[in-house]
Amino acid sequence: MVVEAETARAFATAWIAAWNAHDLDRILEHYADNVEFASPYIVRIAGEPSGKLTGKPALRAYWAKGLAMLPDLHFTLTDTLVGVDTVTLVYRGHRGLVAEAFQFDAAGRVRSSTACYALEE
Repeated sequence: MVVEAETARAFATAWIAAWNAHDLDRILEHYADNVEFASPYIVRIAGEPSGKLTGKPALRAYWAKGLAMLPDLHFTLTDTLVGVDTVTLVYRGHRGLVAEAFQFDAAGRVRSSTACYALEE
């Protein structure tokens, strides 16, 4: 089902606010228990060569480490894109431009997410 604009905007606002508050519990509220997350930084920060993590406990450990490493982390939302069961947020962070696609389950929780980063120049 195509995600409604109001739903996408509400998700974007809440997700960005949770990250900017560095509130790991609020961040994880958006995710299903068996969530799958992919990011090229998982290889370096979590030591997982596949670049993928599964489950909230794995995300909690990874993001707790990331938040501790970056106490001034702040995201600025640039755009919100909608698709079929998917919302993609385009935002700026400490590494520059990021596009992160979130696929939702029937309960409205993120079941999978992939973060893509602008190439370094």
